[in-house]
Amino acid sequence: MQLRKHFGFEAAHVLPHHPGKCGRLHGHSYRFEVVVEGPLQIGGPATGMVIDFDALSAIVKPAVVEKLDHASLNDIMPNPTAEHIALWIWDALHSKLDQLVEIVVWETATACAVVRAQDARAR
Repeated sequence: MQLRKHFGFEAAHVLPHHPGKCGRLHGHSYRFEVVVEGPLQIGGPATGMVIDFDALSAIVKPAVVEKLDHASLNDIMPNPTAEHIALWIWDALHSKLDQLVEIVVWETATACAVVRAQDARAR
């Protein structure tokens, strides 16, 4: 079974290799989705869940949101495209969430980047 949870952060960035307007400092209200997959737990407080939503938030917020919110993403990664942000989030979470299967980063309401386990391993 698959579970998805949305998070968000505000951040600024410059795409240093982009010849257009994205080559100038600008910001986005980013949304991202963390996707985990696994069996339903049997026994304990998370019975019937893949992972408790609160437990997922307790992992994601300090590892990602608190680091990226109101940050200049160029101080964190050299070329902060939506694709690189998705990979950065994957790297921040995969060792903490062994059920992680996908990260989706929405830069705007109509544009997103998706990284899956096979994409992250192929680097």
